[in-house]
Amino acid sequence: MRLRSIALSAALLPALASACGASTQPVASPPPAAAAAAATPPAPARPTADDARAFLAKTDADLRALWIARDRSGWVSQTYITDDTEALAAAGEEAIAAYVTQAIHDAARFDGVKLPDDVARQLWLLKLAQTVPAPVDAARRSELAQIEAAMQSAYGKGKYCPAPTTPLGKRAAKPGAKGAAKGDGCLTLDELSRVLRTSKDWDELTEAWTGWHAIAPALREKYARYVELGNEGARAIGFDDLGALWRSGYDMPPAAFEADLERLWQEVKPLYDELHCYVRAKLQERWGKARIPDGGPIPSQLLGNMWAQEWNNIYDLVEPYRGQPSLDVGKKLVEKKVSPVDMVRHGERFFTSLGLDPLPKTFWERSQLTRPRDREVVCHASAWDVTWSDDLRIKMCIEPTEEDLVTIHHELGHDYYFHAYTKLPALFQTGANDGFHEGIGDTLALSVTPAYLKSVGLLDAAPDDRKAAINQQMKMALDKIAFLPFGLLIDKWRWDVFSGKTAKGDYNAAWWELRRKYQGVSAPTARSEADFDPGAKYHVPGSTPYVRYFLARIYQFQFHRALCKAAGHEGSLDTCSIYGNKAAGEKLAAMLALGASKPWPEAMKAISGEDHADASALREYFAPLATWLHEQNQGKTCGF
Repeated sequence: MRLRSIALSAALLPALASACGASTQPVASPPPAAAAAAATPPAPARPTADDARAFLAKTDADLRALWIARDRSGWVSQTYITDDTEALAAAGEEAIAAYVTQAIHDAARFDGVKLPDDVARQLWLLKLAQTVPAPVDAARRSELAQIEAAMQSAYGKGKYCPAPTTPLGKRAAKPGAKGAAKGDGCLTLDELSRVLRTSKDWDELTEAWTGWHAIAPALREKYARYVELGNEGARAIGFDDLGALWRSGYDMPPAAFEADLERLWQEVKPLYDELHCYVRAKLQERWGKARIPDGGPIPSQLLGNMWAQEWNNIYDLVEPYRGQPSLDVGKKLVEKKVSPVDMVRHGERFFTSLGLDPLPKTFWERSQLTRPRDREVVCHASAWDVTWSDDLRIKMCIEPTEEDLVTIHHELGHDYYFHAYTKLPALFQTGANDGFHEGIGDTLALSVTPAYLKSVGLLDAAPDDRKAAINQQMKMALDKIAFLPFGLLIDKWRWDVFSGKTAKGDYNAAWWELRRKYQGVSAPTARSEADFDPGAKYHVPGSTPYVRYFLARIYQFQFHRALCKAAGHEGSLDTCSIYGNKAAGEKLAAMLALGASKPWPEAMKAISGEDHADASALREYFAPLATWLHEQNQGKTCGF
């Protein structure tokens, strides 16, 4: 905290001198000019660009030390959840919050100083360095850190314990049943998610969904206080609220950024609407129109994912052409007994085939790839450079599924980005914007085509006719296209909460209003403000902005198109794989090495030649499916 300096008046000096035992003999008065000079302190020197560079050099060293300490304790707290590790994580966050808050205030003296671009950019990124800036008051700063750590810990420890008489309780009694409770009779998130992936029983699906969401009401009061404290911290450094700060990290005014998001959504919405209409009709064939009426939302527990964010797990229910070569990579992973380590090796080989470096030896020694049996952990997948110096790791509880194979590519994309910019100043050690960081690994995953999967033994045959191609596009769309509205609505909900547009008493109602408006999904059971369903998604209690994932779904196709062009690919975009192409790898590496040192349009230009986000690549990729879906939906009642 900055303290105000206090000027002492000349009238007080004798008294102070007497109190301190100094002489009080009269002193001859100085000449008037000399007196005036003595009474006027010299004006402080105006800060220079060199002063700003020196300030940033010290800040860089301090931030590295603090971020390393935080990430060490954060890694332990997420891979070994105890009260003590939770307290250590909170202390690390609190120390950083205190430092960054002070550094931002100290940097204000350079406002208005003409600075080199790299210096000015680092000072701006300093203002954005804390996802949730802390209040100036030490007690409230500590409270915020404790709340954040407690919410993440509660999420990681969350379980649902079914009664013996419920559908899942009865399932537990069946020997060898997947998704059955073990040990204490309770189900973790990954076990409940397995139920949603595999069960075809309405009551089991509903219970798995409601069971997990029951962990969230306990987070509601903590979250409301977190909003108050986060807003206080954001306002202290010049932002209207926490949401305004989050929207400021995209090299354009927040209002312009929101308008650009809406532009991108409108470009892709017609494709989502066609997919929703087709999927709803297929689900009606199984569950009936009484449960899924025409023109209404789809009950979210039916879409194969706890949050209905991706729908690829219900591919078997909506497959366009049955009898085509199997696209079930998960089945092959199980048949071949591919281990979690082997799945990660598949991902690493893709990056090294482009000419990028292999992962360091420490990656294999320090990563968490499976759920330990002896302790509580946060299984939500994440990538780390714990020491900010190539200490690369991922944290997952890998299952032999295609979804996890894709997630591995995604997380390794983060690690290879960390590796590429590891020599830059700390404030530049991040993506051009957060959508870039999320999109890199998924860009590589677009090259994991059926032909590639066959070449590495994860598919029996690579389909090569129109029916098989539509099947493959459907499988991709259930992931990439189905996700788009969910990628938008989480932060739209939070932005309204942070701004006060959504009051605490309307948290859940506003959540489901957005879920229906954007996704066209509904809750399996009646919900009220006694629930806190946003809290059942990791990124909400985990303080992770989410619109980055929407942007990543747009960017990855733009990146893919550019890399396929660099690789000299001929043919449709959906058949391109850059696996093994060094020219594409060079273009990718050049963009990764920029980190955040340049505004994101310059990074986009480095890889694609374009300086704006463009959804046309996504539409180009899915053009065959878009035409097919429109044909299938003729005569159906679409919309929600």
